[in-house]
Order: sequence, then C-alpha cells, then structure tokens
Amino acid sequence: MPLLERLILLFAESGYLAVFAALLLCGAGAPLPEDITLVAGGVIAGLGYANVHVMAAVALVGVLAGDAAMFLLGHRHGARIMQWPLVARLLTLARYARVQERFTRYGNRLLFLARFLPGMRTAVYVTAGATHRVSFLRFLLLDGLAALISVPVWVYLGYVGANNREWLATWIGRGQHGLWILAGAAALVALALWWCRRRRARRGIHG
Repeated sequence: MPLLERLILLFAESGYLAVFAALLLCGAGAPLPEDITLVAGGVIAGLGYANVHVMAAVALVGVLAGDAAMFLLGHRHGARIMQWPLVARLLTLARYARVQERFTRYGNRLLFLARFLPGMRTAVYVTAGATHRVSFLRFLLLDGLAALISVPVWVYLGYVGANNREWLATWIGRGQHGLWILAGAAALVALALWWCRRRRARRGIHG
C-alpha cells in the first residue's frame, strides 16, 4: 500500500494541518481516496505523533468543510459551474445529468449515501447545491450524520492497526463493506421512523 505509506510519512511530519488539507482536496474531487487518508491520520496517532480523538475531530471537520465547499460552489454558481475546466473534467455533462436524475428520484437519501460512494461524492454535492432543492442546513445535517458513521471507523481503524500493516490492509477492505452495512442499517432505521410518523399522521386525520 504505497499511497498509505506516503501519506503516513507526510502526516507524521506535518500533523493535523496536513490531514485537514488532504481531506479538503478529497472533498474537491482530487484523486486521493478519502478512506486511505483517514486511515493514515489514524496510523500516525497510533504511532504517537498525534492524539487519536483530536485526529478524529480534525478529520470530521475537514471532511465536512470539503463537502460544504462543493455544495456552496454549486449553490452559488448553479449549472454555470459546468463551464469551469477543472469541474468539467470531474463532472461531465452526461454525469451531471445522471446525478441530477438520481437526486430527483432519491433526494435526501442520495445525499446521505453519497458519503459511502467513492467517486460520486463531489458530483452529488455539487449537483445538490446547483439544483437548489435542499437547504445548506439540511445538507450539512445529512452529510454530518453520514460522516459520523464513516470518519471514526477509518481513523480508529488506522489507530488500532498502526503497528500491523498487514492486518490493517485486510481490515481496510472489510471496513469498506462494513460501512455499507452501517449505512444500510441507518437508512432502514430512518425509513422505519418515517413510516411510523406517517402512520400516526394518518391516524390523526381519520381520528
């Protein structure tokens, strides 16, 4: 895992600021896997270069800041953002149309699940902002709930496996599947709560 080792060396030298900056780049769609970046932050904490709880907090803020920046760019500039060379390379017109169609169909659920879809996050967040169909507060709430699931998993995984990279490599793969299970469980809970509220509302109308 050469990328992980390079990130560990960089973060060990520069600490929290480097992790925060790397996560901003991840949010902007840079070809840097967010999960590996978070694991590397956890590893340097496990090696004694940082406090793991502070690292988890810094990582969470970095993730949300990067996501929020993309949402606000889309919200401010709308479809015009597609004319920017850097954005056009990341988000083609065809991809923008697909994401827009999925956002129309799935709405808030897509915003929550986007955190667990590597390669789709930036496109979803820019599109969500550009459509003006969701407020910034709602976006931050949904993205924050998803980040509270994913970010600690990766950071603490890196912390626990800091001195056993072979074990860590195995659990990175398992962690990716595990996050999908957690996300699915959270989505089922949200669906059950929504169904219960709707059922009570119907009883109130007919009562």
